Amino acid sequence: MSRNRLFLLLLHLVALPAFAEDKESSEYEDASEYEEEEAKNPSLEGSRRFSLQTGWRYTPNTRFFDNFYARQENRGLTRAGGALGGPLLAGTFAYSPQNWLEVGFDLFFTYERMQLTKKPGLNAITFGAILGLRLQRRLELGSKEFIPFVGALVGPTFAGAYFDGGQSVENFAHAFGATAGGTLRLSSKWGLCVEYRLTYAKGQAERLGTYDAGGSWLAVGLTYVFPTAQDRPLSRNF
Repeated sequence: MSRNRLFLLLLHLVALPAFAEDKESSEYEDASEYEEEEAKNPSLEGSRRFSLQTGWRYTPNTRFFDNFYARQENRGLTRAGGALGGPLLAGTFAYSPQNWLEVGFDLFFTYERMQLTKKPGLNAITFGAILGLRLQRRLELGSKEFIPFVGALVGPTFAGAYFDGGQSVENFAHAFGATAGGTLRLSSKWGLCVEYRLTYAKGQAERLGTYDAGGSWLAVGLTYVFPTAQDRPLSRNF
């Protein structure tokens, strides 16, 4: 009886290392399969980016100009150049809590110069911080990735306007609008982005009333994607 027990004990000791080796090999294979699957289908969840853009903002301000030339003292005047638009600069910090959703914080600055008959040039600046919620999707374009998005924007905006040589009239308002665009990933870290925005905000001009400080803008720029370590499912870690 004791010999049988001794034989079973020796058999168990011999088989145990082989079993442990098979289990370890299986875990490595599972991890390798998971990494290969991640490489083929990378997720946007957990990714962070910074985009720096520049472009042009334009709004016709039709009502503002109509009101000016409708005044009794301005009737009959030949209209000047009107709204010309102006340059813009924007920086976006964004995080994707879900594969399909991105939350962004945008800082922006725009400048515009408007012309009114028998008036000095009217300079308008607008800057602010806007929260953006964007729906996104990852698409494959050959060896590259393209991430289109659409979203909504809302946040505080500062608008100031002044005639050449005059005093500035300033006011704070809440801007809101919509955005659409996309990012072409050139590598795992860098990409080219293009974005169109339509925003609504109001500014005040000295003795002339309100004007549209929002409008349409088209911007292009560079995107940097911060490196992130993809978390594995809990089952893969044990």
